[in-house]
Amino acid sequence: MYVITEACVDVMDKSCVRECPVDCIYEGVRQLWIHPDECIDCGACESVCPENAIYYEADLTPDLEPAKERAIQVFVPLGELGGARRHGALGHDHPYIAALPPTDSTG
Repeated sequence: MYVITEACVDVMDKSCVRECPVDCIYEGVRQLWIHPDECIDCGACESVCPENAIYYEADLTPDLEPAKERAIQVFVPLGELGGARRHGALGHDHPYIAALPPTDSTG
């Protein structure tokens, strides 16, 4: 599975959304989320992310590993949603992400 990390918070460029062939990248309030059960591990999203926020789960460093667990926790109560365009925005983020202070995404 691919995972979107905190580097996406308050940025949400959405290049990854346009590249995803299975429409498994959902929009939270402050970051995008890859549905772990809908992702086909193709990697198309990783190469287009301008923030380098997307990693294959086996490539996560120890400091980024919690991002995988947060993604799982976001989707467990929701189950499979059948695609982000069909479902629409999630309307929430993981509580950890929601509680982060705003980032200055103006660079």
